[in-house]
Amino acid sequence: MRAVGFREPLGVDEPECLIDFEVDDPEPTGHDLLVEIRAISVNPVDTKIRRAAPAPDGGPRILGWDAAGVVRAVGEHVELFAPGDEVWYAGDLTRPGTNAELHLVDERIVGRKPRTLDFAAAAALPLTAITAWELLFDRLGVPKSSSGVGGGSLLIIGAAGGVGSILTQLAAQLTDLTVVGTASRPESADWVRSMGADHVIDHSRSMAEQLDEIGMPQVTYVASLTHSADHFPTVVELLAPQGKYGLIDDPAPGAIDINALKRKSASLHWEFMFTRSMFGTDDMVAQHHLLDEVADLVDGGILRSTGATDGGVVNASNLIAAHTLLESGRSVGKLTLAGF
Repeated sequence: MRAVGFREPLGVDEPECLIDFEVDDPEPTGHDLLVEIRAISVNPVDTKIRRAAPAPDGGPRILGWDAAGVVRAVGEHVELFAPGDEVWYAGDLTRPGTNAELHLVDERIVGRKPRTLDFAAAAALPLTAITAWELLFDRLGVPKSSSGVGGGSLLIIGAAGGVGSILTQLAAQLTDLTVVGTASRPESADWVRSMGADHVIDHSRSMAEQLDEIGMPQVTYVASLTHSADHFPTVVELLAPQGKYGLIDDPAPGAIDINALKRKSASLHWEFMFTRSMFGTDDMVAQHHLLDEVADLVDGGILRSTGATDGGVVNASNLIAAHTLLESGRSVGKLTLAGF
């Protein structure tokens, strides 16, 4: 089968940073599905691993942790899916990625593809939807609207990106929170508003002053999706007493002084959507149920795909262009590629 990967960590300006190659078709066993990949999307994790992690044994490593496709075959213990089913998922960081014609994935982290989306639009959502859902409901513990607990406010730093786009929708549609998203350019601010944010502020200016202007000097929850170390001192001041702070990026060791949260009895929460698959947790199947629920919300018109850029077919050249755009920090929504 055809695949795209890398042999050694290289900058995106190096022509060999991603290469096309051939590899044997994989065979499903146990809980594995063999999925014929129809579309993928690109995430920051792809670029981080390409830059930093050498390929095992010198052979190409296949990147990619978002996919939509069709089940071709199943392992002997599979119960949730059958050949011919259309599926979507984000995969497992410890296994080969989705930038290939065929891919093995554990059924317990796979959901049914939304019927109302084509494969490209579907591929834009799994990783960011899982991350946003787990951050909002599992880590920060935000109650859903039907709980009757009441509202509060959520500040999403970096709301125009892939995770921010779906997190904004989930918070706006499924909770009673007042949602404030940050964006630094007019086009990204418009995008965040279209996702359902009640207010949009510019994280390159004083966020405290802008929140004061909209009558919200403090916020109940903060979801920091990018440059967390840079924004942390401001966040500490903006966070309400007993508030909750969640982050998904990778601040350098010592870049965040968590002691600053103590006087407010504020809590810090990490979200890493690969934790369940990486450690084979007892609740690993939660991601299957989560993706099925998101698919229902999409098919019901409550959530929409955050796919914003068509990157062409899946090959090394197009993926290098996708990585370049993502590393520029100027992408809006998700970039998808379809077909080989």
